[in-house]
Amino acid sequence: MKITSFQASLAAAVLLAATWLAAPVSAQTQTQPAAPARPVAAPAQVAAQPAPAAPTVAAQPAAPAAAAPSAPATEAAVAPASDAAPKAGIAPAMKELSPWVMFMSADIIVKAVMIGLAFASLMTWTVLIAKSIELSVASGSLRSALKKIAEARSLAEAQMALGAKSGILPSFLAAALREARMSAGLSSDTGIKERAASSFAEITRAEARRIRIGMGVLATIGSTSPFVGLFGTVWGIMNSFIGISKSQTTNLAVVAPGIAEALLATAIGLVAAIPAVIIYNHFSRVTKSYLELVSRASGAAARLLSRDLDRSHGSAHSRAAE
Repeated sequence: MKITSFQASLAAAVLLAATWLAAPVSAQTQTQPAAPARPVAAPAQVAAQPAPAAPTVAAQPAAPAAAAPSAPATEAAVAPASDAAPKAGIAPAMKELSPWVMFMSADIIVKAVMIGLAFASLMTWTVLIAKSIELSVASGSLRSALKKIAEARSLAEAQMALGAKSGILPSFLAAALREARMSAGLSSDTGIKERAASSFAEITRAEARRIRIGMGVLATIGSTSPFVGLFGTVWGIMNSFIGISKSQTTNLAVVAPGIAEALLATAIGLVAAIPAVIIYNHFSRVTKSYLELVSRASGAAARLLSRDLDRSHGSAHSRAAE
């Protein structure tokens, strides 16, 4: 009995131990079906990832076939662009639009017009310098001479004050003395004064003509230079149009140089004309002021002659009274 009960107890203990040991395994076995949800998603992702790679791998072999026909077209498209770039860069270097290059590239007629206008401009500035010095010296000397004879009482005294200097006022005094000497013995003072005034007028007109020398050149340059430059421009543009018709192109790089050369003639014409007009107007005012001084000198000589005539008649009357 004891052995049977012992065996039964041992069997029960072994059964309990086996049950206890089998419980975690069964629990793990029960939980494992829920866990594969994660691994199941992973294969789906893994399967999804290769899916794009499959077209990529499939597209790689097809890419050379598709790119092969387009390669010549790409090279053909790149080649003209590379060829056009040097041409676009070389054109400005070959045709530099500086004034000297435009002058050297111009037609012979346009060159002649430009040279003539440049010479006219040089004459304008030469006249400016020469006439400025001449008018300044003449006006200064005449003012000084008028101050010297301001206190003179006779023609002889005025000549002594001026000395042997030459000028417009000594010319007036010499003409008055010559007329008084040539009219000696005549009793008409009015006739002597009229003849002296006529001599003074001739001297004044001669001085006006002398002082205006060079102003006609300024007037001519100022009035004709724009039209001469316009003639050069018309001639140059006409040649440009002829060149366009021969080259059969309206490209600006081909047309612009010829037109620029033609317009340079007009620019030079204006450069010559504008200063000439301004300088002419300036000298007109200065010359008018100088001729007013000449009139003052003429009046001073006429007053001295009148005093000498009155003085001579007064001494003659006094001698007659004696």
